[in-house]
Amino acid sequence: MAGASAVERVVRSAIVPATVSNERLPAAISLTYGLYQLTQVAGPGLGGVLIAVFGLTTPYSVDAVSCLGMAGAAAMMSAQPPAVGKGGHEPVLRSIKSGLAYLKELPAVTAGFVMDLSAMTFGMPRALFPVLSLTVYHAGAAGTGLLYAAVAAGSTVAALTTGWMSHARRLGRIALVAVAFWAVFIALAGLVDTIWPAAVLFALAGAADSVSAVCRSTMMQVLTPDRMRGRISSVFSLVVAGGPRLGDIESGTVAAITTPEFSVVSGGLICLASVGVIAIAFPQLAAYDGAKVGQGAPVRKSLEDEALEASELI
Repeated sequence: MAGASAVERVVRSAIVPATVSNERLPAAISLTYGLYQLTQVAGPGLGGVLIAVFGLTTPYSVDAVSCLGMAGAAAMMSAQPPAVGKGGHEPVLRSIKSGLAYLKELPAVTAGFVMDLSAMTFGMPRALFPVLSLTVYHAGAAGTGLLYAAVAAGSTVAALTTGWMSHARRLGRIALVAVAFWAVFIALAGLVDTIWPAAVLFALAGAADSVSAVCRSTMMQVLTPDRMRGRISSVFSLVVAGGPRLGDIESGTVAAITTPEFSVVSGGLICLASVGVIAIAFPQLAAYDGAKVGQGAPVRKSLEDEALEASELI
C-alpha cells in the first residue's frame, strides 16, 4: 500500500505544471496541498466516528471503496505523456542516477530539499506528542489527538489562504523565513506546560510549514524541465516521506537521554541554525526571482537540454 501510494504521489505532483500556467502554479499547489492537509484533519475524525459506530472492519471497507473516487478522477483526465528524447525512456536504474545527478543543475531546489529534511529531522517532535500530552501538559489521550490535529489544521488554513503567493516573487526568501518561524514556534512549544498554548504554537508551526512547502514545491516545478519532473518529484517525495521518520528517531532518542521538553526546544533551535547555514551554502535559494523564472521567462536550460535540442534539430 505504501509503495503504491508513493508512486501515485509522485505522478500526481509531476502532473500539476502541465495542467496550469506558471502564473497559477502557486495557487494550484496551495490548493492541492491544502486539501491534502484537510484530509489529515477530517480523515482521522471520520475514521474514529465510523469505528465507534460500526467497529474496525467497516471503516477499512469504506476507505477501500473511497479509492474508486480517485481512480474515477484519474480516468477522466486527458493523457499526460512526459517529454522524452529521441532515445526514449531510460532504464529504471539509469533514470534514478540521472535524476539525482540533475539536482546539480537545480541548486535552489536542492537547498529546499536540504532545508525540509533538516526541519523534519530536528524540528518535528510528533513522536513525543503522546508523552508531552500525558506527562507535561497533563491532557491525556484527547490532548494527544489535539496536538496531532493542530499541526495539520494550521497547515490547512495557511495553504487554503495563500492566494497572495501568486504575486510573490522571492519564494526562496519566503521559504527561508517560513522555516525560521517554524523552528521558533516549535522551540517555544517546548517551553510551555499547558496544552492549549502548545496547540496554538504547533498550529502556527504547521502554518509556517505550509507556506514553506508551497514555495519549495513551486520552485521545484517551475525550474525542473518536464522530462525530469517525475524524477525530481520522486526525490521530493523521498524527502517528504523520510524526513518525519528521521525526526521520530531524533526526537525520541534525545528525549530518552534528556527530557521531552529539551528534545523539542533543542530540535527547534538546531532547525533555526540550519536555516542560516543553508542560506549561506545555497545563495541561489534567496536569489530566486519568480518574475524572471516563473512568470513567462524561459527556464534556464542545462547543457544536457541544449545538446538534446541541437541533436533533434540536426
